[in-house]
Amino acid sequence: MIVLLDTNVVISAMLSPAGPAAEIISRWEAAEFDVVVSPALLAELGHALQYPKVVKYSKVAPEDGSIFLRHYADAAILVSPEIELDVIPDDPGDDRVLECAVAGGASFIISGDMHLRAIKEYQGIVVLSPAEFIVYLNAR
Repeated sequence: MIVLLDTNVVISAMLSPAGPAAEIISRWEAAEFDVVVSPALLAELGHALQYPKVVKYSKVAPEDGSIFLRHYADAAILVSPEIELDVIPDDPGDDRVLECAVAGGASFIISGDMHLRAIKEYQGIVVLSPAEFIVYLNAR
């Protein structure tokens, strides 16, 4: 199973190591599923890891954030989407998530983003919150 983890999920895991997002990262590292990512999403994550609020409240030291980013890039399936979508006019950045999920053959997008969550499904790719994805994993 291939999953796309939205940047907000990865950041949530770093801010709350006991929450659903952190459990998702742990289960990915335990090889329960694969994660797909694109250069655009890696860049977004790199920027997000440097936000002052993230640095201040993260349970991960800034240098460990850089290590995690490299690990994430190396361990995930890297795809370069060849399509440009215009599905979410209120937040065009979310289209990069959909492009990556489509290019990577993802079954799920895991996100806390309201624009993505509102579409619920795109081309057979189901959008779930981190908590909903944990329920799905536990039910398999």
